[in-house]
Amino acid sequence: MSKNKAKGTRAESQVVAYLQEAPMQFPNAERRALAGASDKGDVLIGPGVKVVVEVKDHAKLVMSQFVDEAVLEGKNANADLAAAWVKRRGKGSPAEWYVVMTGAQFKWILWQLYGGAS
Repeated sequence: MSKNKAKGTRAESQVVAYLQEAPMQFPNAERRALAGASDKGDVLIGPGVKVVVEVKDHAKLVMSQFVDEAVLEGKNANADLAAAWVKRRGKGSPAEWYVVMTGAQFKWILWQLYGGAS
């Protein structure tokens, strides 16, 4: 396994482990197999609302590229929501990493939480 592949696998495993730990557990969070051109993201969270996560561990942060990739893979997976979970330099825990998405996706979350009420 290449160094970059191993780094990515380690970051994906860290995100899944974080999602599965208490409190606020998501026991159904799982790493996904590579699917080539029709990739469906690195991590799937479900059942119920289907969320696809693209995990990134890169020295150079290109958030627009990461979000575009997450959105495409969310569409491939027919997910309700897609986001990129991006490792922060100097931060070991996914709890301290960035999670980035489009404004439309964030608005969808707010709608789910508040039902559009003001």
